[in-house]
Amino acid sequence: MKLLCLAALCATALFTTSGVAQAPAPARPALPAGQTAPSDSDDQTPIRLDVTRVNILFTVTDKKGRFVTDLTKDEFEVIENKKLQTVQQFASESDLPLRLALLIDTSNSIRDQFRFEQEAAVRFVQSVVRPHADKLMLVSFDNVTEMVSDLSDDPRVLEAGIKRMRPGGGTALYDAIYFAAKEKLMMDQPHDKFRRAMIIISDGDDTESRLTRDQALEMAQKADVVIYAISTNIKREDSDGDKVLRYLTEETGGQAFFPFKISDLDQNFENIANELRHQYTVFYRPEPLKADGLYHPVTVRAKGRKDLVIRARKGYYAPKF
Repeated sequence: MKLLCLAALCATALFTTSGVAQAPAPARPALPAGQTAPSDSDDQTPIRLDVTRVNILFTVTDKKGRFVTDLTKDEFEVIENKKLQTVQQFASESDLPLRLALLIDTSNSIRDQFRFEQEAAVRFVQSVVRPHADKLMLVSFDNVTEMVSDLSDDPRVLEAGIKRMRPGGGTALYDAIYFAAKEKLMMDQPHDKFRRAMIIISDGDDTESRLTRDQALEMAQKADVVIYAISTNIKREDSDGDKVLRYLTEETGGQAFFPFKISDLDQNFENIANELRHQYTVFYRPEPLKADGLYHPVTVRAKGRKDLVIRARKGYYAPKF
């Protein structure tokens, strides 16, 4: 009996005192121009995640898309694997430091709109990035993924990087998502002290990536990244690329925008900037607790409020020991 009790105590300590998985190895140097992102099999860097607590970031709007910011903890419920979870912490925070990645498609398919995209991206940086608080990185992608500017809070550095970009080549969208999420956005710890988001400007038609769509999505989910996308397809016809952008954004709790004309880009960027400052966070300890390395579906609902729209990531990857 004493041995059984000792074993039980040891098992309990594994979940309550370790807290997180093994800390990650130092990040590899940033990708130089001309080099694509690694595949899963090339990199064995451990993913650092909280074992005992899951945080879900979400946005609440009314049916007309207006933010609802005065709700309380008791007005929400969290369901994991069809089981109601106990919310331990709840916050409505507008000033968390941002860690952003702006991914700009520089392939030939967007050449005609590229100059306007650059100008809109510069205005987004000017309106969102707060010096000494927020940081944004720039990634361009055509045949390959290139980090144009590392995470920075200096608008002048970021603007110069945007203006240096030039279009040409194919589209390696998935490689770019994987790289930005794994090598940069997931580095600042703990995750819940920073708001991570990725803004993609692209037509969504990947032609060059070594990684798959789902590999890119999995890495974004492990990094707690919300993906937003602005489609450069202005033909008013739903394309396969548009479907990809919808999928990536819906799975991570973000939103895809489909401007009818290129001048709508400014409004799309403004919508994203507003949303980043109007979000809720819930924290809970999964019951039952499983460190199995698998994907766990999660749903956040407003109790008895059919007039509200909630956008949240649809699940998370548990660590594995």
